Amino acid sequence: MQVHSARGNVFNATLMHGALLLYTLIALFPVFVILINSFKTRKAIFREPLQLPNAESFSLIGYETVLKQGDFLQYFQNSMIVTVASLSFILLFGAMAAFALSEYRFPGNKWMGLYLALGIMIPIRIGTVAILEMMVATGLVNTLWALILVYVAQGLPLAVFILSEFMHQVSDELKNAARVDGLSEYQIFFKIVMPLVRPALATVAVFNMIPIWNDLWFPLILAPAEETKTLTLGSQVFIGQYVTNWNAVLAALSMAILPVLVLYVIFSRQLIRGLTSGAVK
Repeated sequence: MQVHSARGNVFNATLMHGALLLYTLIALFPVFVILINSFKTRKAIFREPLQLPNAESFSLIGYETVLKQGDFLQYFQNSMIVTVASLSFILLFGAMAAFALSEYRFPGNKWMGLYLALGIMIPIRIGTVAILEMMVATGLVNTLWALILVYVAQGLPLAVFILSEFMHQVSDELKNAARVDGLSEYQIFFKIVMPLVRPALATVAVFNMIPIWNDLWFPLILAPAEETKTLTLGSQVFIGQYVTNWNAVLAALSMAILPVLVLYVIFSRQLIRGLTSGAVK
Protein backbone atom coordinates (compact mmCIF):
# COMPACT_ATOMS: atom_id res chain seq x y z
CA MET A 1 0.00 0.00 0.00
CA GLN A 2 2.81 2.41 0.84
CA VAL A 3 4.50 1.71 -2.52
CA HIS A 4 1.30 2.44 -4.44
CA SER A 5 0.72 5.58 -2.35
CA ALA A 6 4.25 6.83 -3.06
CA ARG A 7 3.83 6.18 -6.79
CA GLY A 8 0.52 8.01 -6.74
CA ASN A 9 2.10 11.02 -5.01
CA VAL A 10 4.95 11.12 -7.53
CA PHE A 11 2.47 10.92 -10.41
CA ASN A 12 0.31 13.71 -8.97
CA ALA A 13 3.33 15.93 -8.41
CA THR A 14 4.60 15.28 -11.95
CA LEU A 15 1.15 16.00 -13.38
CA MET A 16 0.89 19.24 -11.41
CA HIS A 17 4.31 20.47 -12.54
CA GLY A 18 3.55 19.47 -16.15
CA ALA A 19 0.28 21.39 -16.10
CA LEU A 20 2.01 24.47 -14.70
CA LEU A 21 4.69 24.21 -17.39
CA LEU A 22 2.04 23.96 -20.11
CA TYR A 23 0.16 26.98 -18.76
CA THR A 24 3.45 28.91 -18.62
CA LEU A 25 4.18 28.15 -22.28
CA ILE A 26 0.67 29.23 -23.28
CA ALA A 27 1.03 32.45 -21.28
CA LEU A 28 4.44 33.19 -22.86
CA PHE A 29 3.19 32.82 -26.45
CA PRO A 30 1.88 36.45 -26.65
CA VAL A 31 5.24 37.59 -25.27
CA PHE A 32 6.99 35.65 -28.05
CA VAL A 33 4.77 37.29 -30.67
CA ILE A 34 5.53 40.78 -29.31
CA LEU A 35 9.28 40.10 -29.28
CA ILE A 36 9.52 38.83 -32.86
CA ASN A 37 7.36 41.64 -34.21
CA SER A 38 9.44 44.29 -32.45
CA PHE A 39 12.26 43.42 -34.89
CA LYS A 40 10.16 43.79 -38.05
CA THR A 41 9.19 46.56 -40.41
CA ARG A 42 5.71 48.03 -40.13
CA LYS A 43 4.45 46.15 -43.20
CA ALA A 44 5.79 42.82 -41.97
CA ILE A 45 4.06 43.27 -38.61
CA PHE A 46 0.65 43.28 -40.26
CA ARG A 47 1.36 40.91 -43.16
CA GLU A 48 3.26 38.16 -41.32
CA PRO A 49 2.70 38.63 -37.58
CA LEU A 50 3.54 35.02 -36.61
CA GLN A 51 6.66 34.57 -38.75
CA LEU A 52 10.19 35.17 -37.55
CA PRO A 53 11.96 38.24 -38.98
CA ASN A 54 14.08 37.56 -42.05
CA ALA A 55 16.53 39.59 -44.15
CA GLU A 56 13.70 41.56 -45.77
CA SER A 57 11.50 42.17 -42.73
CA PHE A 58 14.17 42.71 -40.06
CA SER A 59 14.33 46.27 -38.71
CA LEU A 60 15.50 48.07 -35.55
CA ILE A 61 13.55 51.25 -36.26
CA GLY A 62 11.30 50.65 -33.25
CA TYR A 63 14.18 50.46 -30.77
CA GLU A 64 15.90 53.45 -32.37
CA THR A 65 12.70 55.50 -32.00
CA VAL A 66 12.25 54.46 -28.37
CA LEU A 67 15.79 55.43 -27.41
CA LYS A 68 15.66 58.77 -29.25
CA GLN A 69 12.18 59.95 -28.25
CA GLY A 70 11.68 60.49 -24.54
CA ASP A 71 13.95 59.54 -21.66
CA PHE A 72 13.33 55.81 -21.82
CA LEU A 73 16.15 54.94 -19.42
CA GLN A 74 14.65 57.28 -16.81
CA TYR A 75 11.23 55.65 -17.24
CA PHE A 76 12.84 52.24 -16.84
CA GLN A 77 14.66 53.33 -13.69
CA ASN A 78 11.47 54.78 -12.19
CA SER A 79 9.57 51.54 -12.83
CA MET A 80 12.35 49.49 -11.26
CA ILE A 81 12.51 51.71 -8.16
CA VAL A 82 8.74 51.68 -7.67
CA THR A 83 8.38 47.93 -8.24
CA VAL A 84 11.32 46.81 -6.09
CA ALA A 85 10.51 49.20 -3.24
CA SER A 86 6.81 48.30 -3.28
CA LEU A 87 7.50 44.56 -3.27
CA SER A 88 10.01 44.93 -0.44
CA PHE A 89 7.55 46.79 1.77
CA ILE A 90 4.67 44.44 0.86
CA LEU A 91 6.69 41.35 1.78
CA LEU A 92 8.10 42.86 4.98
CA PHE A 93 4.92 44.40 6.39
CA GLY A 94 2.69 41.61 5.09
CA ALA A 95 4.90 38.94 6.68
CA MET A 96 5.03 40.82 9.99
CA ALA A 97 1.24 41.20 10.10
CA ALA A 98 0.72 37.56 9.11
CA PHE A 99 3.18 36.42 11.79
CA ALA A 100 1.35 38.40 14.46
CA LEU A 101 -2.04 37.02 13.40
CA SER A 102 -0.84 33.41 13.24
CA GLU A 103 1.37 33.45 16.35
CA TYR A 104 -0.48 35.52 18.94
CA ARG A 105 -4.02 34.80 20.06
CA PHE A 106 -6.00 37.81 21.25
CA PRO A 107 -9.65 38.92 21.23
CA GLY A 108 -10.63 40.01 17.77
CA ASN A 109 -7.83 38.05 16.04
CA LYS A 110 -10.12 36.68 13.33
CA TRP A 111 -11.84 40.04 12.87
CA MET A 112 -8.47 41.74 12.46
CA GLY A 113 -7.47 39.18 9.82
CA LEU A 114 -10.77 39.72 8.01
CA TYR A 115 -10.30 43.49 8.12
CA LEU A 116 -6.79 43.20 6.65
CA ALA A 117 -8.10 40.93 3.89
CA LEU A 118 -10.96 43.22 2.86
CA GLY A 119 -8.71 44.93 0.34
CA ILE A 120 -8.83 41.79 -1.82
CA MET A 121 -12.56 42.34 -2.37
CA ILE A 122 -12.56 46.16 -2.57
CA PRO A 123 -10.54 47.59 -5.51
CA ILE A 124 -8.29 50.43 -4.45
CA ARG A 125 -9.16 52.38 -7.60
CA ILE A 126 -12.56 53.15 -6.10
CA GLY A 127 -10.79 55.59 -3.80
CA THR A 128 -8.76 57.30 -6.54
CA VAL A 129 -10.22 60.75 -5.86
CA ALA A 130 -9.60 60.50 -2.12
CA ILE A 131 -6.08 59.18 -2.71
CA LEU A 132 -5.30 62.06 -5.07
CA GLU A 133 -6.58 64.61 -2.54
CA MET A 134 -4.46 62.97 0.16
CA MET A 135 -1.34 63.07 -2.02
CA VAL A 136 -1.94 66.72 -2.88
CA ALA A 137 -2.36 67.60 0.81
CA THR A 138 0.89 65.83 1.73
CA GLY A 139 2.84 67.19 -1.24
CA LEU A 140 3.56 63.75 -2.70
CA VAL A 141 2.09 64.32 -6.16
CA ASN A 142 4.64 63.72 -8.92
CA THR A 143 6.89 61.72 -6.62
CA LEU A 144 7.70 58.03 -6.71
CA TRP A 145 6.70 57.76 -3.05
CA ALA A 146 3.08 58.38 -4.02
CA LEU A 147 3.12 55.31 -6.25
CA ILE A 148 5.02 53.19 -3.73
CA LEU A 149 2.56 53.96 -0.93
CA VAL A 150 -0.46 53.18 -3.10
CA TYR A 151 0.99 49.90 -4.35
CA VAL A 152 1.95 48.82 -0.84
CA ALA A 153 -1.61 49.47 0.34
CA GLN A 154 -2.88 47.59 -2.71
CA GLY A 155 -0.69 44.53 -2.19
CA LEU A 156 -0.82 44.10 1.59
CA PRO A 157 -4.27 42.42 1.82
CA LEU A 158 -3.29 39.56 -0.51
CA ALA A 159 0.10 39.25 1.18
CA VAL A 160 -1.43 38.93 4.65
CA PHE A 161 -4.04 36.46 3.41
CA ILE A 162 -1.50 34.12 1.76
CA LEU A 163 1.33 34.41 4.28
CA SER A 164 -0.86 33.88 7.33
CA GLU A 165 -1.99 30.51 5.96
CA PHE A 166 1.60 29.41 5.42
CA MET A 167 2.75 30.67 8.82
CA HIS A 168 0.08 28.61 10.55
CA GLN A 169 1.95 25.55 9.23
CA VAL A 170 5.27 26.49 10.86
CA SER A 171 5.94 24.15 13.80
CA ASP A 172 5.21 25.63 17.22
CA GLU A 173 7.79 23.28 18.74
CA LEU A 174 10.47 24.81 16.54
CA LYS A 175 9.60 28.35 17.59
CA ASN A 176 9.33 27.41 21.27
CA ALA A 177 12.71 25.70 21.12
CA ALA A 178 14.18 28.90 19.68
CA ARG A 179 12.67 30.89 22.55
CA VAL A 180 14.21 28.48 25.05
CA ASP A 181 17.57 29.05 23.36
CA GLY A 182 17.19 32.78 24.00
CA LEU A 183 16.17 34.06 20.57
CA SER A 184 14.02 37.17 20.52
CA GLU A 185 10.75 37.38 18.58
CA TYR A 186 12.48 39.39 15.84
CA GLN A 187 15.20 36.73 15.52
CA ILE A 188 12.60 33.97 15.35
CA PHE A 189 10.75 35.90 12.67
CA PHE A 190 13.75 36.68 10.45
CA LYS A 191 15.93 33.60 11.04
CA ILE A 192 13.36 30.81 11.35
CA VAL A 193 9.93 31.78 10.02
CA MET A 194 10.92 33.83 6.96
CA PRO A 195 13.22 31.15 5.45
CA LEU A 196 10.50 28.52 5.93
CA VAL A 197 7.86 30.54 4.06
CA ARG A 198 10.04 31.52 1.09
CA PRO A 199 7.68 29.78 -1.40
CA ALA A 200 4.82 31.90 -0.09
CA LEU A 201 6.94 35.06 -0.30
CA ALA A 202 7.80 34.26 -3.92
CA THR A 203 4.13 33.67 -4.70
CA VAL A 204 3.14 37.02 -3.19
CA ALA A 205 5.99 38.77 -5.02
CA VAL A 206 4.98 37.40 -8.44
CA PHE A 207 1.27 38.10 -7.93
CA ASN A 208 2.02 41.74 -7.02
CA MET A 209 4.96 42.37 -9.34
CA ILE A 210 3.11 42.22 -12.66
CA PRO A 211 0.18 44.53 -11.71
CA ILE A 212 2.62 47.09 -10.29
CA TRP A 213 4.98 47.01 -13.27
CA ASN A 214 2.17 47.20 -15.87
CA ASP A 215 -0.05 49.71 -14.08
CA LEU A 216 -1.03 52.82 -16.03
CA TRP A 217 -3.85 54.23 -13.89
CA PHE A 218 -2.00 55.54 -10.84
CA PRO A 219 1.15 56.75 -12.68
CA LEU A 220 -1.12 58.76 -14.97
CA ILE A 221 -2.96 60.33 -12.03
CA LEU A 222 -0.34 60.60 -9.28
CA ALA A 223 2.97 60.94 -11.16
CA PRO A 224 2.50 62.18 -14.74
CA ALA A 225 5.56 64.48 -14.68
CA GLU A 226 8.37 63.71 -17.09
CA GLU A 227 10.88 62.94 -14.32
CA THR A 228 8.52 60.50 -12.54
CA LYS A 229 6.95 58.69 -15.50
CA THR A 230 7.02 54.92 -15.38
CA LEU A 231 7.78 52.70 -18.35
CA THR A 232 4.15 51.91 -19.06
CA LEU A 233 3.15 55.57 -18.97
CA GLY A 234 6.17 56.67 -21.01
CA SER A 235 5.38 54.20 -23.79
CA GLN A 236 1.96 55.81 -24.29
CA VAL A 237 3.67 58.65 -26.15
CA PHE A 238 3.81 56.37 -29.20
CA ILE A 239 0.06 55.76 -29.15
CA GLY A 240 -1.87 58.59 -30.77
CA GLN A 241 -5.55 59.23 -31.37
CA TYR A 242 -5.24 58.73 -35.11
CA VAL A 243 -1.76 57.27 -35.69
CA THR A 244 0.12 54.66 -33.64
CA ASN A 245 3.82 53.93 -34.08
CA TRP A 246 3.56 50.15 -33.76
CA ASN A 247 7.29 49.59 -34.19
CA ALA A 248 8.04 51.80 -31.19
CA VAL A 249 5.14 50.43 -29.14
CA LEU A 250 6.24 46.81 -29.64
CA ALA A 251 9.87 47.72 -28.95
CA ALA A 252 8.91 49.50 -25.73
CA LEU A 253 6.74 46.58 -24.65
CA SER A 254 9.54 44.12 -25.39
CA MET A 255 11.99 46.08 -23.27
CA ALA A 256 9.39 46.36 -20.51
CA ILE A 257 8.71 42.62 -20.52
CA LEU A 258 12.33 41.54 -20.00
CA PRO A 259 12.66 42.57 -16.30
CA VAL A 260 9.38 40.81 -15.49
CA LEU A 261 10.60 37.63 -17.19
CA VAL A 262 13.90 37.78 -15.31
CA LEU A 263 12.15 38.18 -11.96
CA TYR A 264 9.72 35.41 -12.87
CA VAL A 265 12.59 33.04 -13.66
CA ILE A 266 14.24 33.92 -10.35
CA PHE A 267 11.07 33.22 -8.36
CA SER A 268 9.65 30.43 -10.57
CA ARG A 269 10.86 27.47 -8.50
CA GLN A 270 9.69 29.00 -5.23
CA LEU A 271 6.45 30.07 -6.94
CA ILE A 272 5.66 26.51 -8.05
CA ARG A 273 6.44 25.22 -4.57
CA GLY A 274 4.13 27.84 -3.10
CA LEU A 275 1.28 27.06 -5.50
CA THR A 276 1.55 23.29 -5.07
CA SER A 277 2.18 23.30 -1.33
CA GLY A 278 -0.39 21.12 0.35
CA ALA A 279 -1.63 19.66 -2.96
CA VAL A 280 0.39 16.46 -2.47
CA LYS A 281 0.77 14.77 0.91
